[in-house]
Amino acid sequence: MLTTASNNLVITMHDWLGSTAGMYIREWEEAHYRSLTADIFGFHAVQIGFPSISTLQESRIKNRWLSCACSSEISRCRNQADSPSQLPHPLSVSVLHRFEELPFASQSIDLVVLPHVLEFAESPHQILREVERVLIPEGKLIISGFNPASLWGIRQAMGKVTGAHFLPEYAEFISLSRIKDWLKLLDLETSRGHFGCYIPPCKTRKWQTRFAFMEKTGERWWPYFGAIYMVEAIKRVRGIRVIGPAVRKRPQQLFHNIPVNNQTIQEKGRQNSEASPHSLSKRKT
Repeated sequence: MLTTASNNLVITMHDWLGSTAGMYIREWEEAHYRSLTADIFGFHAVQIGFPSISTLQESRIKNRWLSCACSSEISRCRNQADSPSQLPHPLSVSVLHRFEELPFASQSIDLVVLPHVLEFAESPHQILREVERVLIPEGKLIISGFNPASLWGIRQAMGKVTGAHFLPEYAEFISLSRIKDWLKLLDLETSRGHFGCYIPPCKTRKWQTRFAFMEKTGERWWPYFGAIYMVEAIKRVRGIRVIGPAVRKRPQQLFHNIPVNNQTIQEKGRQNSEASPHSLSKRKT
């Protein structure tokens, strides 16, 4: 359930994504969302939360839905766009609802995208359960979030102590390993995961340019300490094995016919068994 504090937090996150640091994060995520969703086929795709992040722009799925918890998210995103074509989701249908209760039928969605939703939700487990419910067998889920084991995660932890917050105050960073454990309990098979954004948390473009060399260095020397991670999961449904009545099979022949001096072992044994009593008496004498 998203309370008033959570709704205010979403608005704060929307404003933060428009800052220099937020645009740096958003550009990396949108580029990776484009590459991950381009080859996913199906009939229905849903992005849950944060319409300012374009996740389904390159998706080949025709029916794309944008799910939001409050109307202010959509209105603020539309007000910042100069034209409808500049919206992050010009072809999407917007739906307002609680994230813990998705208004979709069970096993009806081919692709679900969760950009930073779990970090701001009071019941992230319930959201994942709902996502698992609406996904079709072999349906895909893509999650992105902040990595607590990064410079950005350390900066967020320091902000909670000092009060000087760099990111939204109430964001609860969830590690990738923890996300994978939750998905495993729901029979969602996860991939290795992708990490990115190795530049320190800077508020100006000038300092981002100075630390730009850390992008390639981080990918090579500390790949798991990027500010953002992205993981893809597939809903696996175990197959049903039909158990029927046992069928009797004919016993297999232990010895095969082996030719020995123009004979077979079986033929030779048959001749010995059919030997006359007269020949046996001669052997006794």
